[in-house]
Amino acid sequence: MRILTPWERGLLAIFLVTLVLNLVFVPEFLTLRNQINLFQLSIEKIIVALIMALIIINAEIDLSVASVMGLSAAIFGYLVSIGVDGRFAIMACLAAGLLAGLVNAFLSARLGIPSLVVTLAMLIGFRGLARVLVKDNSLGDFPTWFTDLGQKGFLGPIPLSLWIFVILLVVFGVLLHRTTFGRQVFIIGTSADVARFSGLNVARVKTQLFLMSGLVSAFAGLLYAARLGSVRGDSGVGFELDIITMVLMGGVSIFGGKGSMTGVVLSILIILNLRNGMGLMNITGHMQTGVIGLLLIGSVLLPNIVSGLRGRRETS
Repeated sequence: MRILTPWERGLLAIFLVTLVLNLVFVPEFLTLRNQINLFQLSIEKIIVALIMALIIINAEIDLSVASVMGLSAAIFGYLVSIGVDGRFAIMACLAAGLLAGLVNAFLSARLGIPSLVVTLAMLIGFRGLARVLVKDNSLGDFPTWFTDLGQKGFLGPIPLSLWIFVILLVVFGVLLHRTTFGRQVFIIGTSADVARFSGLNVARVKTQLFLMSGLVSAFAGLLYAARLGSVRGDSGVGFELDIITMVLMGGVSIFGGKGSMTGVVLSILIILNLRNGMGLMNITGHMQTGVIGLLLIGSVLLPNIVSGLRGRRETS
């Protein structure tokens, strides 16, 4: 059985404290409906956080994930609005996600442009395409079977999207920690040059990760459209902040080569419980975003401060 790292033990302690505070100050916190809402209202973010963990461990980043979500939702809304069958529209959205991932992969993994620059540009570009499709409109009137997938329970009161998250968590957890591909992700994230000298196809691994990111983000965009029952050109704006915070706070190093799904899951639980508790206590969305932003800063700075102190102690 895997033993928790010191960082993961700290996350577990924070999660338990957050849980206790919610139980004390929020009477309706423990109800089944609220526990489902806790996950459902952020389900698209936590799904994308799973693949984002692999990308950052690989020493890359994808800032375009929320824009790909928004573009996927916009494509679905546009196609349905002009009479295209919903099932074909879904396939078109997933294909668009793969294409978006391919663009990121080609520019970053093949041409060598830093993924921070590439995906920042694509964040703007994909969002622009979504706004061109939808303009200032709000598109809805989706097929009932589609909205039911995002709004109604599946196998009991639990929505389909939450079951999908659990399945993807297991898949990505096994992929990262129990496969050759996962070991390659860690090795490349630690040192791409060493990986190349060892005979690993670095560009291929990075390409596969960006393709998975595009596909998962497009799928999350469809879930978002199904949950809300309508789409706009600004769907998912700012989601990348929460997604990256979940990953970095989970102990995944921004410099790559380090991290685990266990830490990411604990981080997800902390952030979801914080947002839920603050929301039920009528704390404004701006204040919630500020708290999440502080968590992001702390999750980046604290590990480096600790490493620096250890380095000084060892050299003294």
